Amino acid sequence: MAHIIVVGNEKGGAGKSTVSMHIATALARMGHKVGALDLDMRQKSFGRYTQNRQQFAQKSGIDLPSAQYIELPEVNHETLKEGENPFDQRLTAAIAELDQDCEFILIDCPGSHTRLSQVAHSLADTLVTPLNDSFVDFDLLARVDDSGQKILGPSVYSEMVWNARQLRAQAGLRPIDWVVLRNRVGAQQMVNKEKMGQALDNLAKRIGFRVAPGFSERVIFRELFPRGLTLLDLKDIGVKQLNISNIAARQELRDLMQALNLPKVSAEF
Repeated sequence: MAHIIVVGNEKGGAGKSTVSMHIATALARMGHKVGALDLDMRQKSFGRYTQNRQQFAQKSGIDLPSAQYIELPEVNHETLKEGENPFDQRLTAAIAELDQDCEFILIDCPGSHTRLSQVAHSLADTLVTPLNDSFVDFDLLARVDDSGQKILGPSVYSEMVWNARQLRAQAGLRPIDWVVLRNRVGAQQMVNKEKMGQALDNLAKRIGFRVAPGFSERVIFRELFPRGLTLLDLKDIGVKQLNISNIAARQELRDLMQALNLPKVSAEF
């Protein structure tokens, strides 16, 4: 069976689509067969990203290693049994299609709580949660006191992950490996940055996730989206010498892939 990677965060603007595209492309460039799904039925940022990539590759006549992206298939509501959810059936059918020849299936979830997202989390072998480095985003995981140091209790997203873990345990599946990415971390050592690090480390021990480095805030990510490109594609499009920022960004991606510790994957690219 394919190893399922779910990229989830119920708050928008955390960089889920950028993270999803770079993980999927990194795996494809390592020679793995990767399937991809976008469960945001409204915005479909990840879906558009993959489509931009396909169109740019065809237009430019270059071969870009890519994930196999598919839309969720429609289901005949008349064939559903009593109590069956059509969204569950659409997701199940999509995973079954990709599972035939993919080693990894990457699922990008919407920045809100939906039935599809809830089910996807229960299917995750690896759960990646990008988190902007601020207590506004930290509130998604847990409530803290006014000092930002004492954790008062888990928040709604953490509770959903807990429920997903319970469902997997009941089904006899392996536990979810939950990785929280500190995304868009500022370069300077600020008090808020230090407090965030301490709060995440404390919470990780309490509710069971690993903390990993994400991506710094860089203009290049916004520039790559219209062409569906990633940091790994720059030489393919004629960039002969990377600047310091691009080299640092590639190293961040390499560090991320190493931190995920996916089966049969080395972060050499």
